[in-house]
Amino acid sequence: MFWVLLLFLAWAFAGTACARLCLAAVRTNASDAPHTPDAQVVTERDLTLYEAAFLSGGPARVADVALVSMARERRLLLAHTGWATVVDPRGRDEIERSVIGAIGPGGQSRIAPVRTRAADAEAVRRLADGLVHAGLAVPECSDTVASAVRQVRAAALAVAALGITALLLPGDTGTPRPLVGAWFALPLILTLGSLAIARFEVHPYSPWASPAGQRLLRALTGKPAGDERSFLTSVAVRGIHAIGEPELRAAFTHRDQPLRE
Repeated sequence: MFWVLLLFLAWAFAGTACARLCLAAVRTNASDAPHTPDAQVVTERDLTLYEAAFLSGGPARVADVALVSMARERRLLLAHTGWATVVDPRGRDEIERSVIGAIGPGGQSRIAPVRTRAADAEAVRRLADGLVHAGLAVPECSDTVASAVRQVRAAALAVAALGITALLLPGDTGTPRPLVGAWFALPLILTLGSLAIARFEVHPYSPWASPAGQRLLRALTGKPAGDERSFLTSVAVRGIHAIGEPELRAAFTHRDQPLRE
């Protein structure tokens, strides 16, 4: 009857993950209630490029937008070999100053560590805190729908693995194997059903933007803008994949090749 223990584990994984998903969805709906005092202010607010970048891709996206913006204005050189060189050391805002500081006093650095250091800068943390206070971003380390969905997916895989293990147990289990499979099918149906409902009810799941923030992002992408503003908005919302210039895109995607003899 070892398969019964595996069944208990399957139900524990499935039940815990689905309960967490339900609680996260309820909290998200409660925080997005239309009668909240700042609801009207939030719906009328315009996002800056950095705010749109954070809500779309988190701190790393903010650093990417700053790098691309400075490169487009020739205040920073981003080589296709993956190096960043400072041309103008005077940043126009605290995010740009964080990027210049991340490059270092030598004025030149690999782009990958610059992105990491700039994303961890105090200026980006203040930006995040402001968005959380405005109800547009998800608080750090909170139980988000996105993280709960990932846990339910993991639970579904665990249930399937436990079920297969139970069916492959050697010897006589004392229960017909089709019946064993049916018992494991129940927690699997629970997890898959929860994922389907979440997909229908609360999709998209964002680890950064609250429902109010997601609405502003959708409104931002629908607004007409000038060429440069439109380009930077695309980078903020979609990331470096939106960069149409091959050399500039190569600067972000370059990887050192191993030495060959």
